[in-house]
Amino acid sequence: MGKEKKKPNEKNSKEKKSKEEKIELLKTVVLIALIILCLVGAGVIYYFNTQTPEAKEKELAYTELITTINKGEVEKLEMTTGSNVVTVTLKGEGEEKDRQKTVMVPSVQAFTELVQEKVDKDNVEINLKQEPVNIFLRVTDALFSFLPTILLVVLMFMIFKMQGLGGDSGKVYGGEDGSKKSDVRFDDIAGLDEEKNELIEIVDFLKKPEAYYEMGAKIPKGILLYGKPGTGKTLIAKAIAGEAGVPFISMSGSEFIEMFAGLGASRVRKLFEKAKKMAPCIIFIDEIDAIGSRRTSNSGSETENNQTLNQLLVEMDGFDTEETIIVLAATNRPEMLDKALLRPGRFDRQVTIPAPDLNGREAILKLHSKNKKFASDVDLKSIAGDTAGFTGAELANVLNEAAIIATRNKHKEISNEDIENAVKKITVGLEKTNRVISDKDKKLTAYHEAGHAVVSKFLPTQTEVKEVSIIPRGLAGGYTMYKTNEDKYYVSKTELLEKMVALMGGRAAEKLALNEISTGASNDIEVATGIAKDMLTVYGMDDKIGPISLKVDDPYELQIFGDKVIDEVGNQVQKLIEDAYKTAQRILADNMDLLDAVAQALLEKEKITQEEFEEFFK
Repeated sequence: MGKEKKKPNEKNSKEKKSKEEKIELLKTVVLIALIILCLVGAGVIYYFNTQTPEAKEKELAYTELITTINKGEVEKLEMTTGSNVVTVTLKGEGEEKDRQKTVMVPSVQAFTELVQEKVDKDNVEINLKQEPVNIFLRVTDALFSFLPTILLVVLMFMIFKMQGLGGDSGKVYGGEDGSKKSDVRFDDIAGLDEEKNELIEIVDFLKKPEAYYEMGAKIPKGILLYGKPGTGKTLIAKAIAGEAGVPFISMSGSEFIEMFAGLGASRVRKLFEKAKKMAPCIIFIDEIDAIGSRRTSNSGSETENNQTLNQLLVEMDGFDTEETIIVLAATNRPEMLDKALLRPGRFDRQVTIPAPDLNGREAILKLHSKNKKFASDVDLKSIAGDTAGFTGAELANVLNEAAIIATRNKHKEISNEDIENAVKKITVGLEKTNRVISDKDKKLTAYHEAGHAVVSKFLPTQTEVKEVSIIPRGLAGGYTMYKTNEDKYYVSKTELLEKMVALMGGRAAEKLALNEISTGASNDIEVATGIAKDMLTVYGMDDKIGPISLKVDDPYELQIFGDKVIDEVGNQVQKLIEDAYKTAQRILADNMDLLDAVAQALLEKEKITQEEFEEFFK
């Protein structure tokens, strides 16, 4: 079922059909343009036919006509059948045509009845003439009367076209119409060796489906890739298409969401119809949670989403065994997806795309460093160690920012300092050296950050302090940066408790050193409260509440635990925060000399490195 086995006439018929579709679209556009052009042209001609300068000069208001008749200044009135225009000839000298005026009357019959007595008394001549009908003006009048309806029809037609009704669904790579092929290969992806091995058999099936059919094997109809944003889900999908050399139809989940009911389902049908004609091929739906979220019984927009999802379920069930079509989908929220979408026979295989580990990060950095100039002392392995938790996209961004910083500073090569500044810019924010800060705020920031650093030094589970600064970055007035040289998959209760103590170190330092507290600790308190809540409600780390999970989708489910458990959770969260705060105060009270020394160093230098910080403890 490879592309080389397709008959020439089949290829020609597809090319012919594609050309016919393009011709039909062109005809539609030309027709709309002609309609608009005709309407505009008719309006222009009608305007100039009825609004010439000569006609404007000879116009007379209806009220003026009545006044003129009453004064006896009218010699003759001429009226035309089927028209409300009256030609008035005034008394006086000169040629008759120079004394003529035109008046638009509301009704000829009403006008005649109004002036009949005066006209008869003054012997005013009245002529009623039969004038040939002006077909063009009649047609133009009719067109203008139907103009709103015509414009509404054209507008609706254009909206339906834009919504995809009758249009193409999905961007195609590597189709037989000459569209660009996916140039991504597995070699272009680093740090995901196990995941690539899992998907290599999919590529093999697309290349040689007969071997699998002969063995009686069925390849998965759908593969779901899920993981954090930036881990490489879309890149892997493109690499599968590139390695297999088959057409790759790409769509985003949001493209199915339409403003008209039923059009989302229509797009799903058209997408699979196109895939069947191009088989073997790959359908890739990015951010599938936009249409694949759990169905509800609500009305409104959710009904449209339900219809779109139902159509997707039907289409995935309707694959014939001979149709070599594989559906790839990506999401960073797999818990949102409907269970019917994840059952065997639809998305048979689910592949987690994790954030890279130490070796993976080093491989990714090497991949993105190929076209960049680095100084000889730059160690990519060391950078990989300092960027634990970074995704592939974030690592690529770090090197790109480092290259920009090096260029801006007119460096010939990218240095370690450029890379460190890039990491700080991405994680903390842009450094704001020109911001004017009062001495009081600077002192408070210095003690706050010194409190974090000193408390962390006396907590065994916390990582080493890498840098402390009171120079504002982003929204932060200062920051304490820690080394992240370890990939953690599990976190102990002790580590979480000590993390809370380190977070409360800033508030504790403000209170002890300055006998004052500020809003600067708001983010620390928020993070610490989040840790305490997770310890009790997610990880089951409290002895009184017990190892139960209170993480529920619907708050109504909490009723099964009773109000007593909920109240106890609130009390225990408060107790954990208070204990962390007291521990931080105790550590700082025992080491006030160190706190003062670090704070003074920050006030003098504004920034201290790891080596400078360690000197205070020797």
